[in-house]
Amino acid sequence: MRTDFDFPKKDLIGPVVFRPEFNEFKTINANEAWSLFFSAGQDDKGLGEQPELGRFFTNLLIAVGVAGTIWASVFSNLG
Repeated sequence: MRTDFDFPKKDLIGPVVFRPEFNEFKTINANEAWSLFFSAGQDDKGLGEQPELGRFFTNLLIAVGVAGTIWASVFSNLG
């Protein structure tokens, strides 16, 4: 079996954040950040190119934090 792929081993193994084309200190958007979080640094385009899903996860995290704070303040006196 013959393949035409010639990928260097260093680009196939390891997190995306350590690859030379990614680590140029450029700003990433929320979608890329959440994709890196969910894939443990292996894929920065896993959620696609549209920013709506990244905003959804960011707003969901904020909502959980606010709801937890309200829940703790309301029910802290009931013990």
